[in-house]
Amino acid sequence: MSFRLAAVLLAVLLVAGCASSSKVMLGQARAPIDPAQVQVYRTPPAGAQEIAQLESTSAVGFGTQGQTDAAIARLKREAAALGANGVVLLGVGSNGSPVGMSVGAGSYGSHSGGGLSMGIPTTQRQAAGVAIYVPPGTPVDPSIVVPEPAPKK
Repeated sequence: MSFRLAAVLLAVLLVAGCASSSKVMLGQARAPIDPAQVQVYRTPPAGAQEIAQLESTSAVGFGTQGQTDAAIARLKREAAALGANGVVLLGVGSNGSPVGMSVGAGSYGSHSGGGLSMGIPTTQRQAAGVAIYVPPGTPVDPSIVVPEPAPKK
């Protein structure tokens, strides 16, 4: 594999691995907790305290359910880091991100080569939510709880 092709493939892989998150603090953070303890809600339970507005994106891919799950898992990790034991899911969407790859041509002595170019349409899944703290013993209507994704086999 030529150095140039290896560099292009490395750049594509680096771009494909980009995932991010952001937060806007709305209240006081608490001591961090385990992300497994963070519950996802459709609406906030009565008495919940807002901690931060969160946004996350998955790595670049092809718009799969796994990307959506990854974006929500990132929300849960960010909420847990702030001590929130819940996230009110505001929405999930996708962001198109065309990734292009091309390989140049050149010549060496009496040898010359052609080129290759291709575009791969990809997307990132985005999730937005509000990190909340639900005091222990707060009654929660099960209909506002978002079920966990099924484990992969």
